[in-house]
Order: sequence, then C-alpha cells, then structure tokens
Amino acid sequence: MALDRLSPLDAGFLDVEDNVNQMHIGSVLIFQGPSPPLATFRAMVEGNLPAVPRYRQVMRRVAFEVGRPVWVDDPAFGLDYHVRHTALPMPGDMVELRDLVGDLMGRPLDRQRPLWELWMVEGLKDGLWAVVAKVHHCMVDGVGGAELLSLILDVTADAWPSPPEPWRPGPMPSGRDLLVRSVTEASSNSRDAVRALRSTVGRMASVSQVRGLARSVSSAARVIRPMPPSSLNGPIGSSRRWAATSVPVADIKAVRSSLGGAFNDVALAAVAGGFRGLLEKRGEPVDRPIRALVPVSVRARDTAGRAVGDGALANKVSAVFAELPIGLADPVKRLAAISAEMTSAKETNEAQAGESFTSLLRYFPPVLLALGAQLFSKASQRNVNTVTTNIPGPQFPLYAAGRRMIRAYPYVPIGMQIRIGVAMLSYDGEVNFGITGDFDHAPDVEVLAEGIKIGMDELLTAAGTTSSNFPCLSLV
Repeated sequence: MALDRLSPLDAGFLDVEDNVNQMHIGSVLIFQGPSPPLATFRAMVEGNLPAVPRYRQVMRRVAFEVGRPVWVDDPAFGLDYHVRHTALPMPGDMVELRDLVGDLMGRPLDRQRPLWELWMVEGLKDGLWAVVAKVHHCMVDGVGGAELLSLILDVTADAWPSPPEPWRPGPMPSGRDLLVRSVTEASSNSRDAVRALRSTVGRMASVSQVRGLARSVSSAARVIRPMPPSSLNGPIGSSRRWAATSVPVADIKAVRSSLGGAFNDVALAAVAGGFRGLLEKRGEPVDRPIRALVPVSVRARDTAGRAVGDGALANKVSAVFAELPIGLADPVKRLAAISAEMTSAKETNEAQAGESFTSLLRYFPPVLLALGAQLFSKASQRNVNTVTTNIPGPQFPLYAAGRRMIRAYPYVPIGMQIRIGVAMLSYDGEVNFGITGDFDHAPDVEVLAEGIKIGMDELLTAAGTTSSNFPCLSLV
C-alpha cells in the first residue's frame, strides 16, 4: 500500500513553521442560541468524522528527511482533546470574543496529535455562541477548509448526529519501514525527474505559449524588488490580535455592476482603502502601493468561475502578487488599477506557472527543501507587505446541533515578517473579513477592519447606490 505522503507544498507549510511563523488557518463561527450541551456538540462532530479521515491522522517524519512526511492513523486519537469548551464572562460582547480568538490562535497546534482543534465558546450576549476552528495549513487550503466545515456542519436544522461508527486505526508503520520505503521512492523519483521536467515545461508552454511564459517570469521577477520601508513589515512575535467585519455580497455585486471589475477586485479595492486609512492614522506615507500576496486556488471552477472543493483536503493553491494602489484617493481609480493588475496576472498565467513549479519540487531532496524553507522563513524581507486571500464559502445556511450559523469569519496566519494579513470568506449573503495582526506591532487591527467598511462605502457612493442594509455584524 502506497504511503499517504504530504505534497511538497503541504510539507513546506510544516517546514516554515516555528514559534512565530505559525501556519494554522481557521475560522470563527457564530450561531443562534441557545448553545447545545457540549456532549451534543461532540456527538455531532464524532458522527461526521468518517467523512474527514484526515482528522484522525497524525503527521510522521521520515528519518534523515529522505522522504516527505506521511499521514498515518493516530492510535491514541481522542475526540475530547480536539473538541474543547470555554466561555466568556456574561454577557460577553464581540470585543471579548475578538480578544479570545487572538489568544487561541496564538497557540501552536500539537504536532504529536491530529492538527486541528474546535473550541465551543459560550457566554456571548443576545443568546449567541461561537465555535473557533483551527486546522494546520498542511492539511487544507482555504477552499478545502470551507469544504471541511460543510462536512462537519449540517445543511438542515433537523439533522441528527449520525451514530458513531466503530473506528480502528490502521497499522502504524515503523520508522525503519518509513525509511526503507522512502529510499525506494527516492530512487524511482530520480528516474522520473527528467521526464517530469520535460512534461511540465511542455504543459506550461501549451497553456501560456512562450510569450505568455516570458511575461509570467517577468511579472514574478518584480517581487524581487523590495517595497519602501513600512510598519507593515518587521520582526513579529508569537501572540496575535484579530478583528473582523462584514459587507453584504449584494453591495459588492452592485459596485461590480456599476463600476466594473471582478467580484474579488471590488473586495480588494475595499481592503486597499482600509490599508490607506490604517497607514494614514499611523502617520506613514500613503503615496506608494503596498504589495500583497494573493493566494489563488488551482482547483476546478464552477460555472461562475469560483473554485470548488473536490473532497481532497490537500492544498491546491498557487499565488499571484498584486500591488494595492493605496496612493489613489479616488476609490474608482483604485478599483480600476486593481482590476488591471489582476487581469494582467491572469493573462500571464502567474498562478499556473507557480503551480507547475511546485509540482517539480516533489523531485527535490526533502532535506534541501526543508532547509530552504526554514532559511526563507527567518530572512528579513519587505518584498511582500501583506497577504490577502478570498475564500468562496457556501451561500446557504449551515447548522450545528440544530442552531443556525449566522456568521463565518476567517483567520489567516501571518509570518515571514508580515505583520498583518486579511482573509475574506463569503457565507450566506455576506463577505466576512478576518484581520490577523501581530500582538506587539499591530495593536490597531480594528482600524483596518473599520477602514474596509469605509472603503466599501466609498465604492457604493461612487457607484451611485447605497448599501443593501443586509444585517451584517462587525467585531470591531
């Protein structure tokens, strides 16, 4: 039986992690009350575990790093460790929840156990309760994470937890077995490497042609140029701050219909407006762009062009780099500049070129890849100022133990001297923004959250329309 080995990209998320570069992603889910008993919540999770077998597996490394880590069943798996309970002092407000999220997300996941946690949070005012979900990025990407939540939650209010199925972990391979099988695979890979290189280069050429590939390389090369010094970059610690806000999907569609651009372009324009306001309040120059790493899913697309889950929890993601034009005070010009930037990235196939490159990494010695990732994560850099990721979520209600989920906010990790990151997750008529900041160097993440709302209002005014007044909730 073949080993369930991590991809080079998944292994890279492990290799760059240390006490400050924490690589778990997550979400903050808010539900209507009353909160269910903890036993009922755990029963719901346990009943759905067969749909996500990775949740009962642990990562095991291979001796001497001769092969990438593998997934194996955890013989000591215990649900009580992963599904936990906490409460806010009643009546808990959203500011207290925000602070709790920052605290929970600043704690690393235990690598000796399956790399996920669910925290049931009681004590929110107005009868609400919440779930804080953490999962390591080596297990899922953003789209896979949204798909995973759909598996854990229910699509109807009257769903009842499936009875627990007997589960017996598979045999745990010995360290010697992992080593021998990895050496054998490495020998086979060396013979396949040249063929893979030829195939990949041919595939890249067939997608973009030589001219397009040249443009892609040229576009990616610009990232080598450092950006001007900014408080957005610098050393970070292990503790986190978090804030969130929401805008209606209908508002983004209205701006798109009036001013043009893609759905994601409009969201990025609001984020650019938020960063402009943040740096202005910090007394820093806003006459130059900031560079954002924008993860792009390379999963299959639906008829609307949105990435869709495919049941595979591994990462299927590449990236493009966008310069957010915070120097433009006019929101219409900001949107047009971002739209042109993202269109250029699509035309030059930046994401596809990145995917083709990462596919070749499977043929490199894991020990060299691990060393390179560790050195890169510790290097001083200001080539990238922030990360902004947009995750399409379900546009229908989900339930936990019969309680409707009314909000789903994302959490994005930060690292490599990036002090603030922004994630966007659409759910049931809203686009929810989650802002992660370093505790010591980004104490004002709520200013960015407020600025995103202001940026969206500016776009609506420019579009000659008003907000749909969808009942969004802000954690600021």
